[in-house]
Amino acid sequence: MNAPASWPVEPGCVTLLARAAELLGKARVGLLTHPAGVLPDLTYLADRLIDHPDVNVSALFGPEHGLAAQAQDMIAVGQSTYRGVPVHSLYGDSEEQLRPRAGMLAQIDLLVIDLQDVGARYYTYIYTMAYCLEACAQAGIPVIVCDRPNPLDGVTLEGPLLQKEWASFVGRYPLPVRHGMTAGELARWWSEQYGWPLELTMLPMRHWRRDLYFDQCGLPWVPPSPNMPALDTAIVYPGGCLIEGTNLSEGRGTTRPFEIIGAPWLNGRRLAATLNERELPGVVFRPISFLPMFHKFAGEPCNGVFVHVTDRQTFQPFCSYVELIAAARKLHPDHFAWRTEPYEFVADRPAIDLLCGSDRVRRHLEEGGEVAAITAEWERDTADFTTQRRDHLLAEYAPAE
Repeated sequence: MNAPASWPVEPGCVTLLARAAELLGKARVGLLTHPAGVLPDLTYLADRLIDHPDVNVSALFGPEHGLAAQAQDMIAVGQSTYRGVPVHSLYGDSEEQLRPRAGMLAQIDLLVIDLQDVGARYYTYIYTMAYCLEACAQAGIPVIVCDRPNPLDGVTLEGPLLQKEWASFVGRYPLPVRHGMTAGELARWWSEQYGWPLELTMLPMRHWRRDLYFDQCGLPWVPPSPNMPALDTAIVYPGGCLIEGTNLSEGRGTTRPFEIIGAPWLNGRRLAATLNERELPGVVFRPISFLPMFHKFAGEPCNGVFVHVTDRQTFQPFCSYVELIAAARKLHPDHFAWRTEPYEFVADRPAIDLLCGSDRVRRHLEEGGEVAAITAEWERDTADFTTQRRDHLLAEYAPAE
């Protein structure tokens, strides 16, 4: 493990608050944020701006799960108020409601975005940010993005690139699954790449190094969504989220989502033994039994595995969970199935394909192929992405030591 930063990392919201009068002036301010939008002292940026004598917060915006992150995945969130300020939901019951509407933007002169991402292509907050950047560009509204750490470091890449035919709310742009960029870097890249005529102010972090995991930043972890309770969850998530594309439980309804995987019909001991024989780097699989309290198999006893990361530097989450899916299919061919229900407003393509960014992984597994046989494709993807992203990394962030 690399040494922690010699002083705590300061997220961009610290700069915003220190320069609030200068940066926000007399504008009617909109703020897109969620529970992880906190200062290092754990006070909410929303509260600090509402209480600021020189700031006029006229609207708040909430991404998937809502401003308070109370809603579970794929649950529509309605409009509300917070401390007398209207809260506009950017996750309703249709794809059109993922974007800010004209009436919402008419209430603001400037939009501040302060969202904690988790470094995986599927996590929807970066696409809510992108929709807001597009909409504000069209409306002539300036945007300030307060940057935050990528919890999984800003170096490591893994997984296939998204192909444009499989674009959705769990992947709009050609990123690998683990992209190694911050939300601020993505905002600047996309606005330049797609030519959005946007007045964008980036407030970078101070003291962040690209090799740092979140627990090396000196910042408190606040769950950015209901099933992201800890950094351990984020570390497995680039692989664990793939389970959503199957009929296996991804552990929602337990205390360790994405680390606990299983089903009532699964033989956890055989699965753990099969996977441990693969000697995958940085991970051990332990057979378990569990009882989900909600979501898949709610109230049904399940068997499965707990995914123990023993070395996060060598652990390959995407590859490891594809191996898990492949093993579960082979052990239980009469029970295992891909998810067929609509997923994030898409009904004409399987969820597993949307998550993988194409149908290559699914087709390869259905043909009985070994996971190792397609990892070379992912490595080519990440090599290409390394070149593509080079000019879009913020110079303010020190390279890995």
